[in-house]
Amino acid sequence: MNPTDPLITRRRFLRSTAKVAATFTILRAGSARTYAANERLNIAAIGAAGQAASDIDQLKSQNIVALCDVDWRHAAGTFKKFPGAKQFKDYRKMLDAIHGEIDAVIVATPDHHHAFASMAAIRLGKHVYCEKPLTHSVWEAREVAKAARAAKVATQMGNQAQASEETRRLQEFLLDNAIGPVREVHIWTDRPSRGLFNEYWPQGVGRPTETPAVPDTLDWDLWLGPAPARPYHPAYLPAKWRGWWDFGTGALGDIACHYFDPVFRALKLGAPISVEASSTRVNEETYPLGCMITYQFPSRGTLPALKLIWYDGGLRPPRPEQLKDGDPMGDNGHLLVGEKGIILTDWSKWRLYPEKLAREYGEPPKKLPRSPGHHQEWINACKGGAAAGSHFDWAGPMTETVLLGNVALRVKLRERLTRGKLLWDSEKLGFSNVPEADAFLRREYRSGWSL
Repeated sequence: MNPTDPLITRRRFLRSTAKVAATFTILRAGSARTYAANERLNIAAIGAAGQAASDIDQLKSQNIVALCDVDWRHAAGTFKKFPGAKQFKDYRKMLDAIHGEIDAVIVATPDHHHAFASMAAIRLGKHVYCEKPLTHSVWEAREVAKAARAAKVATQMGNQAQASEETRRLQEFLLDNAIGPVREVHIWTDRPSRGLFNEYWPQGVGRPTETPAVPDTLDWDLWLGPAPARPYHPAYLPAKWRGWWDFGTGALGDIACHYFDPVFRALKLGAPISVEASSTRVNEETYPLGCMITYQFPSRGTLPALKLIWYDGGLRPPRPEQLKDGDPMGDNGHLLVGEKGIILTDWSKWRLYPEKLAREYGEPPKKLPRSPGHHQEWINACKGGAAAGSHFDWAGPMTETVLLGNVALRVKLRERLTRGKLLWDSEKLGFSNVPEADAFLRREYRSGWSL
C-alpha cells in the first residue's frame, strides 16, 4: 500500500452508500464474516499491563472479551477495568479455547513473544495489532508479514506517531522540496539511560547470579516462552527486559520504529544496501550502553542515495552550523540535511533552518490525507476499510531495517567476523560479504516452541 493513499473511514463509507441501500454489511478482509453498521469487534489482548493497558484503553470502544497476561498481579488493574473479559495466562490456550469468539487480537508482550503471538492469531484468521518492534529478529519480521499477507487479515504495528500531523507535515515539506535533495539523516535518542540516572532499563551489564523466588502470581516459564531457560530475577521484568539480548531489542527496537517511520515515508526508503555498527563494549547478555549504526540506502528514482545514522545512549550528531547558540537540539530527535537547509525535530515539532529559510518558506501545502487516529485506522481496516498506515507489509520491512542494526552489533561480538560494513541483500535475506553474519538474522527457540 502507498502510505499516502487516502484513509477511507467507516463513517465516510456509510455516507457514500446510504442512498444505495437502507441496510448493509461490511466484508471483513480474508473472511466471510460481515459486520452490521454499528457492530463492534470482539478483541482479545495478549499482554494486559504497561503498554498493553494503553492499547486496550485506546480500543475500549470495541468489545474487550479476553485478557491474557503471565503475571496477574501486574495486570490486575486492567483485569479490574474489564471484569467481563475472560482471563488467561497462556495465549496459546486462550486462542485454542475461544478463537471462535474473537475477531481481532492485540499483541503487547515483551519483544521475544511478538512473532509467536502474532502468528498464532494470524493462522486463525484474526486481525492483529502488534506493538513495536514487530518482531525480535529480522527473519521473523519477514515471516510475519508474509503470513499476514496470505491470510488477508488487517494489521497494524504500534508505532503510533505514524498517524500524527507531524509525520504528514514532514512528508509535505519534502514533497515540496523545502530543503532540496536530502543525502544525510541523523536520528538519536537518550535511551536506554538519561544522564546520570538510569531511568529506562540497564544495558552493558552481566547476568545476575542470585536466584530469588518467583512471585506467586507470575508464570516464569511462560514469560520465558521461546527464549533460552534461565532462573527468574527481577532484573528482567517488568520493562527491564528491553536491554537483554534474549528478550528485547534494545534502544533501537524501542524507539527506531517510531523515529524511522516518518523519514522512511518522506524519503521513500526501502531496504538498505549496507549496515555498520560502532558502540561501547558489547557483551553476550545485554546491549551496549551506547551505539551508532550507519545505514546506506540506494537512490530511489529522482531521490539521491542516502546515509542514515542512528545514535543511542545519549550519543548525538555534531551540532549543525545552521543553528544559533541557544537553539534546541534535544535529547531525542531527527536531523535531515538538504542542499538548501536542514529540518530538525526535538521529538514533537519539525523545524526548518536556517531561520531565513524558515521565514521565507513558511508552511508546506497540505496535500496528504489526515488520519482518524492510529488505533482507529486498525478498527476501520478490520471492518473492511483501507489498510492501516503501519500494516505489516509496511511495518515488516521497516522492522527488518531497524533490527539489522542489532545484527551489526552482534557481529562486533565475534572476533572472527569483520567489524566493518555488512553488505545487505534484502531479496536473498542475507549478507553478501559476511555470510557468517546470517546466523544473527534469526534465533534458536527453546524446546516446545516453534514458529
